[in-house]
Amino acid sequence: MATSVSAPSRPRTIALVGNPNAGKTTLFNALTGLRQKVGNYPGVTVEKKEGRAKLSGEHEVVILDLPGTYSLAPKSPDEEVARDVLLGLRPDTPTPDAVLVVVDASNLERNLYLATQVLELGLPCVVALNMIDVARAAGREVDAKQLSEDLGCPVVSIIANKGENLDGLKSALSGEIPVPNPPVLELAPALTEARDRLTAALSNIPTERTSGPRGVALRLLCGNAPIERVRERFGAPAADLLEQLRASGIKPAQETAPRYRALGAVVLRATKEDNSNNKTLTDKFDAILTHRIWGIVIFALIVLLVFQSIYSFANLPMAWIEGLQGWAQGFLSDHMPEGPLRDLMVDGVIAGVGGVIVFLPQILILFFFIGILEDSGYMARAAFIMDKTMSRVGLHGRAFIPLLSSFACAIPGVMAARTISSRRDRMTTILIAPLMSCSARLPVYTLMIGTFIPEVKIGGFISSRALTMFSCYVLGVAVAMAAAWVFKKTLFQGPPPALMLELPPYKMPAPRNVIVTMWDRGSEFLKRAGTTIFALSIILWFALNYPKPSTQVLDALPNDEARTALIAQHSVAGRVGHAIEPLIAPIGFNWKVGIGLIGAMAAREVFVSTMGTVYSVGGDVDEESKPLRQQLHEDHWPDGRPVWTPLTAVSLLVYFVIAMQCISTLAVVKRETGGWGWPLFMQVYMTGLAWLASFIVYQGGRALGWGG
Repeated sequence: MATSVSAPSRPRTIALVGNPNAGKTTLFNALTGLRQKVGNYPGVTVEKKEGRAKLSGEHEVVILDLPGTYSLAPKSPDEEVARDVLLGLRPDTPTPDAVLVVVDASNLERNLYLATQVLELGLPCVVALNMIDVARAAGREVDAKQLSEDLGCPVVSIIANKGENLDGLKSALSGEIPVPNPPVLELAPALTEARDRLTAALSNIPTERTSGPRGVALRLLCGNAPIERVRERFGAPAADLLEQLRASGIKPAQETAPRYRALGAVVLRATKEDNSNNKTLTDKFDAILTHRIWGIVIFALIVLLVFQSIYSFANLPMAWIEGLQGWAQGFLSDHMPEGPLRDLMVDGVIAGVGGVIVFLPQILILFFFIGILEDSGYMARAAFIMDKTMSRVGLHGRAFIPLLSSFACAIPGVMAARTISSRRDRMTTILIAPLMSCSARLPVYTLMIGTFIPEVKIGGFISSRALTMFSCYVLGVAVAMAAAWVFKKTLFQGPPPALMLELPPYKMPAPRNVIVTMWDRGSEFLKRAGTTIFALSIILWFALNYPKPSTQVLDALPNDEARTALIAQHSVAGRVGHAIEPLIAPIGFNWKVGIGLIGAMAAREVFVSTMGTVYSVGGDVDEESKPLRQQLHEDHWPDGRPVWTPLTAVSLLVYFVIAMQCISTLAVVKRETGGWGWPLFMQVYMTGLAWLASFIVYQGGRALGWGG
C-alpha cells in the first residue's frame, strides 16, 4: 500500500517534469502567473525557473520548472540537471518534496517512458495528463482512472493552454501527495542482478519510499552521474559498487526495450482508438506549412509581417516615450540649479537611458509574435523547413533552435547548442550564433532606418523601412550560412547528422504564455536599461566632460556650440574616439561613432544611449530640444560634409549585423568552450568581417555617387 507525505510547515517545493512540447511551460505559467524567478544552476549555464503557486487549502508552494527531457538517462547538460535534482545530487538544490509529471496524452507511450522513470524514484508524485483535447482530435480517448491504477499514482486530466481542470490539479497537489507504487520493471537477468545489488548498498533514502531505492539504483546504473556526487549522497559502499558495475558493461540502452514493452500494455489498457478519421487538423496544416515551396514562401511572409508590424504599431507609443523623455529633461532643467549635477542628470542619465527605453514597444511587439509562433507549434515547422538549406552548408538540423534563440539573444542561443551531440557541429553553431540579429540590435536598426531610410510604400502596403530591417536579418542569416560552410570545410570537417525533430500538434496560443514571454523579455530589457545602461551613461557622461579645457579657453570661444565641441574633443572619450577615427573613417564613421562602437561592446543597444549622450553634451535641454535623430542630421565633418547620410547609415547597419559587440556573449562562449581561445577567434573574425563588409558598402556607394 502506497504511503504519503503530508505538507510541511515551510512552503513545499514541487518539481515540474516532462518531455519537451508536453505543455510543461504552459502549465508552469498557468500555475505561477508572473510570480516567477529565473536564474542559473551554479556551475552550469542551464536556466533555473521557479515560481510560487497558490493551491487549494494552503498558502503557497514553490514550483521548480526542470529542463525538458525525454529520459532520465541524460545526453545533455539540461537533462543532467533534471536527473540530478530528482536524485538529490545537486548540493545547491534540495530534493523536491513532490513531483508533478506532465504527460502529453496525444503521445502517451513516449511520455510515459520518462514518467515511469520518475515514479520509480519514490518521490510523492501526481501525473498531469495534458492535451487530452489533442488526443481526442486524433481519435484517442485516454482513461485517466485506468492509467492511475497501472501507474500507482494520481492522474489528473487537464488542458493547460485552456486552463481546464486546473482546480482539480491544484486540489490533487494540496495536502498529502501519495508516494507512487508503480509496477516493478522486468529487466534482463544481468541488469536485474546489478540493480538489486546496488539497491541493497544504497543509504540515505527515506524508509517510507519503498519503491525508491530500486528506481534510484536503476537510474544510477543507466546513467552517467558523477561517482563523487553519488558517494556524498548515497554513501561510499554504493559509489564503489556502482563504479564496479559500470565497468562490467551496464548500458542505458539495456532498459529501453523492456520499458517500452511494459508501456505498450499500459497504453493498450488505458486508451481507446477511433481510426475512422486518421487525418488530423495538424496533418492538413502541415501539408501546406511544411510544403517544400509553399512552406518557405509562408515562412518568409510571416517574418516580413513581423517586421512590418514592428514599424506600423510601435510608432505611436515610441512617440509617447520620446515626449515623456523630453518633458523629463525640460522639467529637470527648469527645477535644478545649473551645474554639473543637472548636466549629468539631463544629458547623461535621461538622454542615455531614455534613448534606449524608447525602443521598448518594438521589443514587446517582436516577442509578442515570437510567443505566438512558439506556443502555436509553428517554430518546429520553421526548423523543419530550414533543415534542407542548413544541411547544404554542413549545419546540423538541430542548430536551427539555437540560431532561432539567438534572434532574441545570442546567450541562450549559445547555451542551447549543448543539445547538439557532435562537438564539431556544436562548435560551428556557437561560432555563428551571434550573427543572428538579436533584440539588442533592434534599437540601432530602428534609429538608423527611421532616421535615414525614406518611408516608401512598396506595392501600396509594404514599408520600405520594414523591408530594410528584414534585409538586415536576412544578411545576418546569409553571412552565418557562409561562415558555417567555411568552418565545416576547414576547422570542423565532417558530414552533418540527420535531423530528428518532433513536430508538436498545432494549438491556439495561450494568452498567458504570450504575455509571460513579453513580460520576461520586456522586464529584462528595462532591467538592463536601469542597471548596465544607467551605469554606462554616467561613466560615459564623465568621460565626455572631463578633463575640461581651461575656463579662459572656453570663454574665448564665440558660442555654446563651439564650447560644446571643444569639451567633447578634449575629454577622455573624445581622445579615444579621435585615436580610432583613422581606422573607422574609411567605413564612414567619425570619432563620435567610434565612442558609440566602444560603448556597444558592453551591450549593443548602448550605442543608442551613447549617441544620445554624445550629441547632448553641453547643450541646454528643455521640452523644445532637438531629438537625437535631428541632431544626427546636423552633424558635419570638418570640411562641411554631413557625417550622416543614408549611405553612412547602411554602412553602420552592415557593421552591426556582422560585428561581435557583446562582452556577455563572449563570456558565455568562454564558459561553453572551456577557454578564451574561441571567444577571441570569434571577436577577430566577426569584427574583421564587419569592417570589410562596411568598407565595401561605403566605398562602393561613394564610387557610384550615392553620397557619403
